[in-house]
Amino acid sequence: MLNRILNHLEEWLITFLIGGATVVIFVAVVHRFLCGVPYIQDYAVKLNLSWAQELCIYMFVWMAKFGAAYGVRHGTHVGVDVLVRTLPPEKAKWLTLFAMIAGAVFTGTVGTLGATFVWDNGFHYAFYHLLGIDTGELPEGPTSPDLEISTWIAYSCVPLGSYLMCFRFLQVGWHFWRTGESPHHDHGHVEGVDDAAVEDLLEPQPQGAQK
Repeated sequence: MLNRILNHLEEWLITFLIGGATVVIFVAVVHRFLCGVPYIQDYAVKLNLSWAQELCIYMFVWMAKFGAAYGVRHGTHVGVDVLVRTLPPEKAKWLTLFAMIAGAVFTGTVGTLGATFVWDNGFHYAFYHLLGIDTGELPEGPTSPDLEISTWIAYSCVPLGSYLMCFRFLQVGWHFWRTGESPHHDHGHVEGVDDAAVEDLLEPQPQGAQK
């Protein structure tokens, strides 16, 4: 149940980020065009969209971090499996498990380093302030140049996305340990398309059957 909720939250967040970034970029491009159109430019220049580029950068970084975790869950990451294919199945299993554990250790380390950075970058001040604890001389932390938000908010995608990716590595590794199966994405398959029907269309027909 909890895993299903996490899966949906992951998918909804990625969808919102890529959709929102697309809309913001579109509006910013149209605004820039209108700023060069006579008569309209007098009104368009009054609308300040200088923050759009910074917001899109943050949204794409967040999307990349959580998209990487999604890729681990569905097996869409590009991997070199030449060595695995040459080994006997029993040895290949241990090498695959080692790769998943190494991925979990790496992403867990990145998440921990990212969490430390976010904490020191102003999250500690916001956390203490939220709880009503005296912050003393703790620095409030820097803010972004255009959006003027605390940078720890933007950088928090590093620990959140990395820890989620670490969890996905452990999840996939545990499933592989129990069943011997790992998620694999067929890059030639398109959702909603019947592969058998496509193969029938592409299969050469006898010359007499052609009209």
